Amino acid sequence: MTPDAGQPPAAWRHLPFFVQDLPRIAAQLADQSDILPPAPQRFAALEACSPEATRVVILGQDPYPTPGHAHGLAFSVEPDVQPLPRSLTNIYKEMQDDLGAHPVNGDLRHWARQGVLLLNTALTVPVGQAGAHARLGWTALTEQVLSSLNDRPRAILLWGRHAQSFARHIRGSGHLVIETAHPSPLSARRGFFGSRPFSRINDWLTEQGQTPIDWTGEAP
Repeated sequence: MTPDAGQPPAAWRHLPFFVQDLPRIAAQLADQSDILPPAPQRFAALEACSPEATRVVILGQDPYPTPGHAHGLAFSVEPDVQPLPRSLTNIYKEMQDDLGAHPVNGDLRHWARQGVLLLNTALTVPVGQAGAHARLGWTALTEQVLSSLNDRPRAILLWGRHAQSFARHIRGSGHLVIETAHPSPLSARRGFFGSRPFSRINDWLTEQGQTPIDWTGEAP
């Protein structure tokens, strides 16, 4: 077992990563302190969305490095976090323009419950050191997750060059792949704002005969 990295989620346990890579990552994490999010939340995104339930994929980079913010889902924060991280603020600005509303807080777990896989390409970060675990080996998991989701069409959001570098693992036909600038303050005005990803995904899901995502959290 891997107490220092978190427990593999049952629905994804078949991926080679959990045998070939996770033990080494766990050993490295065991020698470090102040790692976010806490081990029980490391695989929260995968726990929330089995392969069969996943309808939409949004790739993030790594967890928020501020204690109390990250809880295992990309871009999401605990509901009491204020002010919101700047990238999430920009996501909500685009959603407001696109759909006319946005969630009341930064907790995106209601997206995950509808089949939106919010996966960071690194699942850990030391406190205050954004990007420090980018080369720890987590990217193998991202690659295998994307490859395993090629069995049927999904909607996939790739915001920014880092996320777009994983596009080669998206194969097969029928996927909706949306590639734009990242919502960070440094790049949001270079193509993220105005991209209308949320309505585009819902239009596509409707065409597939699926229920649209309630992005704003306003539905009963």
